[in-house]
Amino acid sequence: MSIILSTLNARYTHASLGLRYLQANMGDLQEQTEIIEFVIGGKTTEFVERLLAKKPKIIGFGVYIWNVEETARLVAMLKRVAPEIKIILGGPEVSYETTEQTIVKDADFVVTGWGEITLPDLCRQILNGPQPLMKIHVGVQAKLDDLQLPYSLYTDEDIKNRTLYVEASRGCPFKCEFCLSALDKTAWPFELERFLAEMETLYQRGARLFKFVDRTFNLNIKTSLRIMQFFLDKIAAHPNDPVFAHFEVVPDHLPEALKDGIMQFPPGALQFEIGIQSFNPEVQSLVSRKQNNEKAAENIRWLTDNSHAHLHVDLIAGLPGETVASFGVGFDQLYALKPHEIQFGILKRLRGTPIIRHTADFGMVYDPFPPYTILANRDIDFTTMQRLVRFARYWDLVANSGRFANTLPVLLGDAPFSNFMAFADWLYQNTDATHRIALDRLAKMVGEWLQTQGMSAQATTELLESDYAGKQKKPKAAADTVAPLRQALHLHA
Repeated sequence: MSIILSTLNARYTHASLGLRYLQANMGDLQEQTEIIEFVIGGKTTEFVERLLAKKPKIIGFGVYIWNVEETARLVAMLKRVAPEIKIILGGPEVSYETTEQTIVKDADFVVTGWGEITLPDLCRQILNGPQPLMKIHVGVQAKLDDLQLPYSLYTDEDIKNRTLYVEASRGCPFKCEFCLSALDKTAWPFELERFLAEMETLYQRGARLFKFVDRTFNLNIKTSLRIMQFFLDKIAAHPNDPVFAHFEVVPDHLPEALKDGIMQFPPGALQFEIGIQSFNPEVQSLVSRKQNNEKAAENIRWLTDNSHAHLHVDLIAGLPGETVASFGVGFDQLYALKPHEIQFGILKRLRGTPIIRHTADFGMVYDPFPPYTILANRDIDFTTMQRLVRFARYWDLVANSGRFANTLPVLLGDAPFSNFMAFADWLYQNTDATHRIALDRLAKMVGEWLQTQGMSAQATTELLESDYAGKQKKPKAAADTVAPLRQALHLHA
């Protein structure tokens, strides 16, 4: 192969939509182009060996916040053992603040922004001449109707074992300063009939899990309804062959027509990712986020009460102007709406995002290394920010895991944020760990905490047992966990 397109995915189950778009639009170079995907955490030498075995003349890497450090090592090694191979970088991580990055210095060329037109043109120059003179090439934004869609490049193995990412639109009309989409002028839709025809082909090939990467799925309600109807038709025709669709939705835009469609989905078929980020109007104004908080809350409450959609709702700690107290108020407000998961994120300074304008005024201090997480700001010092980071990790283990459904409301009481913060502080003090806490140990620690808060050992164990009995698929697994739990809490079975 003359050209290899590669990236390091966060997990094997993530299939790169970006690489497939590039390959689909390589034109006369498509037959000379191959995709090779890796997973972060592997050995760089093994990645290099696999790439060199193809004897490529050009390797293009998709560079993202989660893989830039490992990709930098990979590029550096490639240029040392095979300097004749031309390395082209692309992706959001190298599209901004480009020249200051070590990975860019090691590479031969960079395509910033959109790559579907610019990458094949650059490859033709490298292969056929005249040789390109500039290192950095600003990507030409294609008209969506002119793009070749990539979905036929999902292999049967992808369809069987991986998440299929799809997009009915690109861009976003909103200007939230912590998000790269703030740089978009608007949202651009793909031609709907053409898109749905591709989804039909994927479905006929066996695809059943579709994750939409659109930033604003419910922006155009007519389009949203057509896409949802596509999945409803499949469910109606084959009720015993489940389909799952994931959408990111705007929280304060849920008209009646969309509600009617949502109500038709059975359990396990629909998931919504909903970005609240902050309920604080002053913070929202600072970061240019337009959101009707009352309407957003009303819609989340409606979804939990009237639909089977699984809700992942996002909050971000560390935004400029957000104190721990105001964040806690927003957290409690969101928890009262009963979403299935609260995704507690810590602010990250993505390259190119306008959030940088607040650095001086709000004392924003970020980790200089990916993922550029906020370390401190004017209102939250470093130590307190680390407490929030641990809160987020423990929240995933205890709340979002679903393993403590009965215990969690007791743990949180009538002050969810402050009570869980106290638990998180205590848990860290007694474990000195935020990762790799075994489930039986975690349950033991939850039980011990509840006892420090005045619950009897007997009541604590019975409460935790009710979660194990309900969540474990095999009775033996429940018994295997409950027995040591009883022993740890000094009870007898």
